[in-house]
Amino acid sequence: MGAIEIFLVSLMIASCLLPSVSAATRHYKFEIKMQNVTRLCHTKSIVTVNGQFPGPRIVAREGDRLEIEVVNHVHNNISIHWHGIRQVRSGWADGPAYVTQCPIQTGQKYLYNFTIIGQRGTFWWHAHISWLRSTLYGPIIILPKKNTPYPFAKPYKEVPIIFGEWFNGDTEAIISQALQTGGGPNVSDAYTINGLPGPLYNCSAKDTFKLKVKPGKTYLLRLINAALNDELFFSIANHTLQIIDADGVYVKPFETNTLIITPGQTHNVLLKTKPHFPNATFYMTARPYVTGPGTFDNSTVAGILEYESKTKLHLKNLPLFKPLLPALNDTNFVTNFTSRLRSLASPQFPANVPQNVDKRLFFTVGLGTSPCDQNKTCQGPNGTKFSASINNVSFILPTTTALLQSHFFGQSKGVYKPDFPYSPLNWFNYTGNPPNNTLVHNDTKLMVLPFNTSVELVMQDTSILGLESHPLHLHGFNFFVVGQGFGNFDPNKDPSNFNLVDPIERNTVGVPSGGWVAIRFLADNPGVWFMHCHLEVHTSWGLKMAWLVQNGKLSNQKLPPPPMDLPKC
Repeated sequence: MGAIEIFLVSLMIASCLLPSVSAATRHYKFEIKMQNVTRLCHTKSIVTVNGQFPGPRIVAREGDRLEIEVVNHVHNNISIHWHGIRQVRSGWADGPAYVTQCPIQTGQKYLYNFTIIGQRGTFWWHAHISWLRSTLYGPIIILPKKNTPYPFAKPYKEVPIIFGEWFNGDTEAIISQALQTGGGPNVSDAYTINGLPGPLYNCSAKDTFKLKVKPGKTYLLRLINAALNDELFFSIANHTLQIIDADGVYVKPFETNTLIITPGQTHNVLLKTKPHFPNATFYMTARPYVTGPGTFDNSTVAGILEYESKTKLHLKNLPLFKPLLPALNDTNFVTNFTSRLRSLASPQFPANVPQNVDKRLFFTVGLGTSPCDQNKTCQGPNGTKFSASINNVSFILPTTTALLQSHFFGQSKGVYKPDFPYSPLNWFNYTGNPPNNTLVHNDTKLMVLPFNTSVELVMQDTSILGLESHPLHLHGFNFFVVGQGFGNFDPNKDPSNFNLVDPIERNTVGVPSGGWVAIRFLADNPGVWFMHCHLEVHTSWGLKMAWLVQNGKLSNQKLPPPPMDLPKC
């Protein structure tokens, strides 16, 4: 049995994987239950999978089928999203509540059934309703097909590292209050690494993630940003990281001391340990990158990198080095780092960038306002509610059905309109002085695309209520980031600088603060697909919209009927 097979078996045991019917079908059972958890000297009952925080790992190979039974034992409605998994012709398993399914109600269950097609790398799963993903999340590790090597030297060991946030209070109460007042929700009390805040917070030294390594070895770190609200800088003191993968897509390797990872993104990095025992230990730390006008958790999470020694040493007596992270608002670092990301673009892993475009779209993204509900007091500007919008449309999710169901059964009337605007109705200087009217239009509009449409989408930040970066995640597709810049996008000049050879391919991208990003993708996956900001997605702040990709002509270009156990609203 090879090292990868041993790794796969050990991960399956650690992840409570049930015996498979066949080698290519992997069965998991997610029991949604309450569990008492203590962090920062605060004990509270949280929603978990199988009583674990963070939740269990899912491990499979490219080409495998996953069958994950989710049983809801809590009073909250539940849905689970498999972040980054394309769900080719399996949109019923994608997970966002009221988009592809009604949520799983108390006492009910649902079998998420899908195949991993053409993907390998690090992904993750999380709740996709309300703010339950603050505790309901875990890694998905997709290994290459059997006997297929990595396009880099085989690592000695693989370690998932998942960043999160800890709230001493009840996150459902926090989001409920924010929705009522239209203001920003309370910030977290700590960031976490694998569920642990680390020694830089009060009453937290015992809750520290420790990565124990051997000298002269190469470790593959699978980094996931599962934080609710913050892009994070990450670094390990006195060590260099080699970036080899972004969102499950191989990249041209490069070395860095520090990286930036937005909510929803993943990175695989290689850590080469020092050749000999260094007589020291090292902090691995993360803290936020901040661009917007809202409040944020200005704290630092730390884990510890410890070297194993053949002699018995008291590690507490060794010097402990701390990395120097960029300033909280260091946009130059973020720009330089993201500009280094390039697809591997090799014969085995090509970058199939759409060279011709069928549909060009221009979306403005940012914050506006909505009127306060009658007899309510709201915390937005001049007594309004903050409302995020795309092309001035603040997206309203249905509550009595799911968009995919209403589309599939031809029952869209009264649920959604198929006329999402291709560009903003009112043009203005997007990054200059904001317009006087900041009110948005609240509606449920979908962007309809014929099957196999090649799309170019430019997303432009706006200064209406302050410039800020927006990490946008697209369900159902990967896309190529062909260009980005600051200021207003110039359709006459900027496209000449697009990279159509080896742009980074991913599923989550940050729209730069005060700038724009251009992506291209092929709409070859029929269904209804959510696109949203991975910050505060289920508040009035959360940027969101949905695409409706129509069926193709061939049988393998059509969405199959829903499974019999699809939850009902």
